[in-house]
Amino acid sequence: MAVSWLQDREVADLCIGKPPTRPIPLSATVGEALLALRSAGAADRLAVWATDRAAPERRACVGKVCMVDVICYLCAKENLDAPCAALGAPVSAFLFPKAAAPLVRRVEPSSSILEALDAIFEGAQSLVVPIRAAASRRKLAGGGGSAEFCWLTQEDFLRFFLNSIALFSPVPALSVSDLGLVRPTALTVRHQDPALSALPLIRAALTEQTSVAVISNNGHLVGEISPSTLAHLDERVAAGLAALSAGELTAYIDCSGTPPESATRSIRARLREKGLLGMLELLEADFSPPFSPASSCSSSSSSDDESSPSAAPSNCRRPRRLRSVGSYSARMGRQSEEAIVCHPWSSLVAVMIQASTHRVGYVWVVDDDYFLVGMVTLSDMLKVFRKQIA
Repeated sequence: MAVSWLQDREVADLCIGKPPTRPIPLSATVGEALLALRSAGAADRLAVWATDRAAPERRACVGKVCMVDVICYLCAKENLDAPCAALGAPVSAFLFPKAAAPLVRRVEPSSSILEALDAIFEGAQSLVVPIRAAASRRKLAGGGGSAEFCWLTQEDFLRFFLNSIALFSPVPALSVSDLGLVRPTALTVRHQDPALSALPLIRAALTEQTSVAVISNNGHLVGEISPSTLAHLDERVAAGLAALSAGELTAYIDCSGTPPESATRSIRARLREKGLLGMLELLEADFSPPFSPASSCSSSSSSDDESSPSAAPSNCRRPRRLRSVGSYSARMGRQSEEAIVCHPWSSLVAVMIQASTHRVGYVWVVDDDYFLVGMVTLSDMLKVFRKQIA
């Protein structure tokens, strides 16, 4: 029954009510992308468009940019001393990671949901779909450059299967362990390690749509550095990433985007101690449009010498208790670094509900003592349903 039902479902069914993408040209600078992200409201990514020189009326989405791309770019070794100057570089400086497949792929509204799902499994992070008018649902006019598009992600497919979960019984009631969905966690950092040492892991987590686990010396999960959280913050997090330890960074991020002045003073002092004066300029920068790298970054001459360079951002809340299955308090927009966890014996449907409720692409797996066992990814969960209708 599930197979025959899915054969009639089109990608357009997942696009109903989706807002159009926020576009930015391939010629835009990192600073212009930063301004666009700051003004994008709820949108956490920009669609990067390139124009066909042979046919200027046609364009194609060649990638996406989010705040995590900007933060990682500013913290790159070659940009640490002068991050403000790096804002003048084109977005193509970080747009094309070394991936086996394009991270963005165009899918037509008339494509089947299974075809779109297979594109996700082939490595696409996001699908870009032309938005078509209700009057032309069965026939899409071809490829003009004025068409609007929307994003489809793994979250959309997860909600789709959750809405029809009864069709796949009894599989959703099986545990994630029995289904073989618990994968080892490779992206981990010790809480006392410099946060900057986790930069390659953050980039990898962004590509994999997972997260970086912050663990204690005995392997317990104490927090996370999540790209989906960083995507809703701003460029000042780059200064914290350059100054703090991994554990301190999770506490700093947990201040929900409005850290107390004492935490900011501590970061300033640490940056001075490390000689990262460019990051100090970034912390004090004014990014009001129009953007100019030279004029946006102000001199970080605030007198904060009384701050102790070794003081952690103590006024930030401590990392909160990890939530396990059965606690579904909403965390919309990933404004907190409270890690979402389950257990090896948790059912697939329970973990799906967690991921959907908290809008994450993964759920950490821990034992009774909160020792980190691994994670369950949204992609692996979706593969279970794809096998049922193969």
